[in-house]
Amino acid sequence: MTRLVDADDAGIDAAVRALAAGLLIGLPTETVYGLAADATNDDALRRVFAVKGRPVDHPLIVHLADRDDLSVVAEHQSTACRILVDHAWPGPLTVIVHARASVSRVATGGLNTVAVRVPGHPVAREIIRRLGRPVAAPSANRFGHVSPTTAQHVVTDLGVEVDLVVDGGACTIGVESTIVDCTGESPRILRPGAITREDVTRLLEPIQVALHSSSNPGVRAPGMSERHYAPLARVVVHESWGTVPRDEEPVIDCSSDVVTAAKSLYSRLREVDERGHPIVHVVLPPPVGLGVALRDRLQKAAVGR
Repeated sequence: MTRLVDADDAGIDAAVRALAAGLLIGLPTETVYGLAADATNDDALRRVFAVKGRPVDHPLIVHLADRDDLSVVAEHQSTACRILVDHAWPGPLTVIVHARASVSRVATGGLNTVAVRVPGHPVAREIIRRLGRPVAAPSANRFGHVSPTTAQHVVTDLGVEVDLVVDGGACTIGVESTIVDCTGESPRILRPGAITREDVTRLLEPIQVALHSSSNPGVRAPGMSERHYAPLARVVVHESWGTVPRDEEPVIDCSSDVVTAAKSLYSRLREVDERGHPIVHVVLPPPVGLGVALRDRLQKAAVGR
């Protein structure tokens, strides 16, 4: 049976002991809950892929306790990378950098690059700090499904396959971190998040920032599958309320308060499934700021449905 522990000193110590023993834990962060393993333990990392049903060539995000720890995993840090982490860590930003030879290629999906972030949740950082090693932590759900934003979501999704879940409360942001590829001449935003394109552009000016497109070859990063973040219900997206049908099917409005919408989106999608609705309609936010991240998640959830 999965142990659900409080995010107090005893719970943190229990989480550290579990990670040190090669077990998997549910890790609270400000974005979504992660399925965490010791990033130096290949057997534990392989179990992460198996539990999630995640393809082994999909890289995991390695989480650090402090910004200064980046040099432990990064072979090289570009100017853009250093600017971004100086301003955005701890927080919902993942950078992709060239990996040191010591970084597990299980965690990197076989690549010589590694995705890294320092989470903004103090409990997550304290667990990593006490462990004394980085942890790899993709979202604590089945691959391609709705991400968890509470400890109970993790228990519901993964059950006994996760050994311990630290209850750090509901996630304050509610969507996954922004991912920026800092390995090339120009940084590229691979996944939008709460650190917006406007934020990245402002921080890096006059360095040019590119957005990932399907024409970019050979790029692999979390959340880049064509279909992702999907509930069991069919997601139908709308640019405005004018096309939403007037029937009994549930509607989620993301068009006005995007911060609140992001925080509650995954919980509301889960509620739709719990109530057995076959369809959910979603009104999209404008494609600016955090709205870009919400549109990304919802459009991927709607693919093929």
